[in-house]
Amino acid sequence: MDLQFFKKSIPTLAIMGLLSVFMIYAIYTLLTPEKRLPIYNPSDVNPKLVDESVVHIRRNHKVADFKLINQNGDIITQENYKNKIYVADFFFTRCTTICPIMSNNMGKLQDIFINDDDIMFLSHSVTPVIDSISVLRAYADKKGVIDSKWNITTGDKKHIYKLARKSYFAVLDEGDGGLQDFVHTENFVLVDKKRQIRGFYDGTDDNDIQRLITDIRILQNEFKD
Repeated sequence: MDLQFFKKSIPTLAIMGLLSVFMIYAIYTLLTPEKRLPIYNPSDVNPKLVDESVVHIRRNHKVADFKLINQNGDIITQENYKNKIYVADFFFTRCTTICPIMSNNMGKLQDIFINDDDIMFLSHSVTPVIDSISVLRAYADKKGVIDSKWNITTGDKKHIYKLARKSYFAVLDEGDGGLQDFVHTENFVLVDKKRQIRGFYDGTDDNDIQRLITDIRILQNEFKD
């Protein structure tokens, strides 16, 4: 073999090798679909979690309009979450079982996405009469809540419970939001910029929190301008 010819061929072979790698990567990228999260409608969810009045709906479900009051006494509506990806949950400040774990995990999510303006968080008190604005403010301070990222809210009990059952599908038990009605759930619900539900997670489970972090990033990619 002509050694001189071989030496001259090395740059050409190197370029061909790089082109081959690039082509393989390009083909793989084109053939590998971008991962997308499912869109959940009432008919896609465990019927035990869905109010019977909406369980038949198969498409176009969106979180209903809402009107709540946050830790600063400000009115919070769906407009505060317009074009935002957010995580919703239901809690109460006197809870000593699952709620402290949930709030701590929501705080971790807040820290991870602190510089992502399109990510927010929304907590609903299930004991709104007890959880006054001043109580929520003290709770928010204790949990390190950043007001621009995370609203901890109170409001009309029937309204909150209707949201839990007909919009977020967050609870197993039935009820009408009356005096004896009580919601207690560990569910975190992921909502996209179109107010569609894109995932359910156990807010007390570290593995599910990691899955939620991954899914939020998937949604961010989906909604890139």
